[in-house]
Amino acid sequence: MNPIDLAKKLATFSEHWSPRIVSKFNGHDVMVVKVKGEFVWHAHAETDDFFMVLDGTLKIEMRDGDVILNAGDLYVVPKGVEHRPVADEEAHVLLIEPHGTPNTGDETTAAAKLEI
Repeated sequence: MNPIDLAKKLATFSEHWSPRIVSKFNGHDVMVVKVKGEFVWHAHAETDDFFMVLDGTLKIEMRDGDVILNAGDLYVVPKGVEHRPVADEEAHVLLIEPHGTPNTGDETTAAAKLEI
């Protein structure tokens, strides 16, 4: 029955591109992640990809153009669209995905999602 302090959750780890589950919502994982540098090009065949920037700036590169997100902005990459998140400086991002969705679109290369 306590609110979740996302800043405190983000302070518990330092790894980049390693999402942490902070809550569950209707079969979805609500996660925070620290990002810096380039992630891999990937797509999710079965689900959209939700990004909300909490702090910093995130560029989502797509084959037909880029989307720039600043703190407070959100963007949903439609399912099946190849994309690559990029952050020149560390950014903090909120993600919401169906439980078990691999962050790279491929279970063999995906980061493990820890619950915090």
